[in-house]
Amino acid sequence: QESESENKLDGETASDSESKSEFGGSLPVPTSDDTPEVLNRALSNLSSRWKNWWVRGILTLAMITFFFIIIYLGPMVLMMIVMCVQIKCFHEIITIGYNVYHSYDLPWFRTLSWYFLLCVNYFFYGETVTDYFFTLVQREEPLRILSKYHRFISFALYLTGFCMFVLSLVKKHYRLQFYMFGWTHVTLLIVVTQSHLIIHNLFEGMIWFIVPISCVICNDIMAYMFGFFFGRTPLIKLSPKKTWEGFIGGFFATVLFGLLLSYVMSGYRCFTCPVEFNNDTNSFTVDCEPSELFQLQEYNIPLVLQSVVGWKTLRMYPFQIHSIALSTFASLIGPFGGFFASGFKRAFKIKDFANTIPGHGGIMDRFDCQYLMATFVNVYIASFIRGPNPSKLIQQFLTLRPDQQLHIFNTLKAHLVDKGMLGSLEDA
Repeated sequence: QESESENKLDGETASDSESKSEFGGSLPVPTSDDTPEVLNRALSNLSSRWKNWWVRGILTLAMITFFFIIIYLGPMVLMMIVMCVQIKCFHEIITIGYNVYHSYDLPWFRTLSWYFLLCVNYFFYGETVTDYFFTLVQREEPLRILSKYHRFISFALYLTGFCMFVLSLVKKHYRLQFYMFGWTHVTLLIVVTQSHLIIHNLFEGMIWFIVPISCVICNDIMAYMFGFFFGRTPLIKLSPKKTWEGFIGGFFATVLFGLLLSYVMSGYRCFTCPVEFNNDTNSFTVDCEPSELFQLQEYNIPLVLQSVVGWKTLRMYPFQIHSIALSTFASLIGPFGGFFASGFKRAFKIKDFANTIPGHGGIMDRFDCQYLMATFVNVYIASFIRGPNPSKLIQQFLTLRPDQQLHIFNTLKAHLVDKGMLGSLEDA
């Protein structure tokens, strides 16, 4: 009994041990020191703690520089980068499952996993193309047909994969195969759905893409720095290196960073205007008249604070108020995406999802909080920001039959007459 209990790590139960035996043992992913040789030589005299600090710091600056470059290249490049990150994250998670699976002679697991990824991306990106490139789709006959039957084609593709999975079932390994089937679908839900929401946020304006992502990055960096220098109190068992000092310090630093970044970006149309497709130039445009959200407003400071700051009013962008909600979520709730990933890795006795980025792990290790943030931003925009889009309504109106257009016109005319608006326009 003592030897059996020693083999159960971190609260592992008997059912966990049974599952482990079916999966062929624990699943350690080799973690080698993949730090570039140049950095290894330069930092050879430092302790492992400070060496890790410098490696993470240098590569963080490199990633931030790369982030600025792709922002400069525009929305189309950003969408392609999101697609590449999505594929890499899917690959890292599926690879963990494959390391369990590969010792069994089970057909089509990896093939079906990638096939389902293709099907789900076809569905989501097809919906995006139909929504944001409506005029272009209606102009090209093949695209118009694909758009009309898009959901049926998507369902037929998925159904093909579903039937292939059923035909691949092997006796004595049914439960394992259904584990892998569920593994693939949960991965699709976490990775593909969230990346699709990120692209939708991007189309609302690049500021809705850059500020949330930057807040998560800032919180990750500042929580690490506060924890590194001042961390004493453990925060959560799932991630032993996380501390309350880092968590609280990261929160205040992220809120302040979000306010400053929002103030700077709200003054530029290229960040605040929705990303729209120009049918004349066949390219994306980000030029518009800024909404009230991105126009400076004067706010009265509460009397309690006036004596402290010495001001009676404050000029700021309304978006900065929304940035407080975004940065608060990024610093208080966003880390739970990281805790979830930590629990996942501890369940399979691995340190990182992959060794793609020295000192940081895999791509999924860097984006575990971003996916949760993407969902919140999309829900926040739909709940508090987005209103009816007149341009999309007009585009859809123009694709109707003439008799349908005339019916809508007469209905709208009668409605305006009843409200007294049409008469005032005619008088004018």
